[in-house]
Amino acid sequence: MPIRVEIVSQDRMVFEGDADIVIVPGEQGEMGILPNHAPLLSTLQFGILKVRLQGEEEDFAISGGIIEIQPDIITVLADSAENVEEIDVARAEAAKSRVEEYLEKEPPPDTDTYLAMEEALKRSNLRLEAARKYRLGRQPTQVSGRVPGEEV
Repeated sequence: MPIRVEIVSQDRMVFEGDADIVIVPGEQGEMGILPNHAPLLSTLQFGILKVRLQGEEEDFAISGGIIEIQPDIITVLADSAENVEEIDVARAEAAKSRVEEYLEKEPPPDTDTYLAMEEALKRSNLRLEAARKYRLGRQPTQVSGRVPGEEV
């Protein structure tokens, strides 16, 4: 019996569907979650979240957040999340270049600005690495998860 998975970012529902196993980048390393897992609440790191169902895998680049695990449902509240198949490589490269150029020209005016720029650079690097490693050279696969309102 599969486990229900919901991945939500700050602005949208990224994935909703079933899984045989979910692999997440936990605070202490990768964590595999199967159906009937004991209840758990944990923080997430930057990394790749994998949803597997019947041999098919769907990968998501996530930039931190929290995960709530119940025996029959996994809820991921990600700071940002994106299906690896949807990553716009040109946009990620442009964002990375903008941050790097800004940091080379002048130091950030305050700690908050520096930390925000560091997060943006980490997110761009994650997106580019995810696209390179998990998408290029393979055909897209679709796990049975659909986002509400998505056309059939």
